[in-house]
Amino acid sequence: MNSTIQLINLLGAGALLLWGLRLIKSGVMRAFGASLRQWIAKGTGNRFMAALSGFFATLALQSSTATAVITASFAGRGVVDPKMGQAVMLGANVGTSIAAVILSMDVHWFASAFMLIGVATFQMSKYARGKGIGRAILGLGLMLLALQLVGTVTGPLRESSVVIAILKGLGDAPVFALMFSAGLAFVASSSLAVVLFVALLAQAGIVAPSLAIILVAGANLGGAIPPLVAVSSEGVEARRLTLANLIVRALGALALMIFAMPAANLLLAILPNANSLTIAAHIAFNLALLIVFLPLLGPIAKIARIILPPPPQAEAAASYLDESALDTPVVALAGAARETLRVGDLVLKMLQSSLDALRQPTVSSKGLVSQLDDDVDTIQRSIKFYLSRLDCTDLDADDAGRSAEIMGYAINLEHVGDIIDGGLSECASKQAKRQVKFSPEGLAEITKLYETTIANMQLAQSVFLTRDPSLARQLVAAKATVRRLEAGSTATHLARVRQRNVEAVETSSLHLDILADLKRINGHLASVAYAVLETSGELSESRLLSAPEATASVIPT
Repeated sequence: MNSTIQLINLLGAGALLLWGLRLIKSGVMRAFGASLRQWIAKGTGNRFMAALSGFFATLALQSSTATAVITASFAGRGVVDPKMGQAVMLGANVGTSIAAVILSMDVHWFASAFMLIGVATFQMSKYARGKGIGRAILGLGLMLLALQLVGTVTGPLRESSVVIAILKGLGDAPVFALMFSAGLAFVASSSLAVVLFVALLAQAGIVAPSLAIILVAGANLGGAIPPLVAVSSEGVEARRLTLANLIVRALGALALMIFAMPAANLLLAILPNANSLTIAAHIAFNLALLIVFLPLLGPIAKIARIILPPPPQAEAAASYLDESALDTPVVALAGAARETLRVGDLVLKMLQSSLDALRQPTVSSKGLVSQLDDDVDTIQRSIKFYLSRLDCTDLDADDAGRSAEIMGYAINLEHVGDIIDGGLSECASKQAKRQVKFSPEGLAEITKLYETTIANMQLAQSVFLTRDPSLARQLVAAKATVRRLEAGSTATHLARVRQRNVEAVETSSLHLDILADLKRINGHLASVAYAVLETSGELSESRLLSAPEATASVIPT
């Protein structure tokens, strides 16, 4: 029973460590999201600066895992070049070894201080940046507390005769010792915690110097697995980066296991006493990885690409932007139009997904919409650059006009995607988190406006493809219909609120936000109709009636 309780305590400490890492990541992203991207982009101009930025980031976060997860997320979004991201991780590995030196000292009060400062900062801050900083500091405090719990839980293990016998037996089985230490680091989600544990065992004389070095190598190997698991849903580039980090640590761990005895003898000859051997081995191991693999970022990245090839759907999604067609504007514009229609199909899928999430809200429903929005942004950016290059050629008036139409529609589709991702999808996520639901009447009104918007989206695609003025007039008229539906739903919803309808009161802000977002979306969709009507001469530069016409419309003759 006692061993079961110790296991639960150890798993609880590991869970607390993971939660602390999550708070650090989310806090840093909320506080310094945009500026952090710029800082990392500037700090990864070359491999040496990238390694240095990873070193200092890990010193600040006290966790190479947190640095690895953040860097991999940026790589998955295209903010960081994958090779430079690997350099950041090499620097982060060195940073965590220096953090081990700091945490091996008597700094137990740091955890309490950071938690106190974090909570106070979060509560007192009125802005998102301050709350993000408080969240990150609190996460760091929880991580330090988790490490203390690991030390407390493993304290009795250091005196257990069974554990001592197992550890001494591992001295004759280096491969199993490596796997055992890697497993501990994976379960604890921290190589740092295992290295500190091994240091305590080495100081107590329970493990021999050579075995301590093998256990340090295994801890570094196991510490590379949690970042790979953490970014499993963040795209192939993020997974490749963490996989490359795992490959680097695996190669280093195997080499250190083979030469554990000579390495131990060398460190014992240099160090004044054996108590610091484990921490010194940890630092030397990561410094060696940095020196050896920093010049080999390209080959390591190629190995990761071979192991993790692009997903089949990414290969199937062929682009219609043919570089060789830039000399033939008609063909190039046709390709750009087809690519823009593909963007419209993605936006239509986002719109339908957000409606499904509203009908059956779940906290994770935003993931698909966000991924589709990233795809929309990527394709729209490609279309913009492609048309910009085409516009540099000699285009006649008709081709220049069509290029402007395609560009305008692509930009409006990107805006629609942003509204869905940041507005409609966010409303569905809030509904799930708050555990509220719309009144049957309110949900019916929202669904009707949603379905009307989806129909208008399909009509906008047809207008863009055919440039038919009659379809364009239908789309403009549909915008007026949306305006009436939005105004009617707002009025009936406010009436339900005045009647103290509980469901209407709880979802009032969500209801009105959704109506406003759908109205904005229809405004963006109607832009393609205005372009067609203007080209056909059915739309004046100003849509206001002239003074005589306005007078005639209100004064009977």
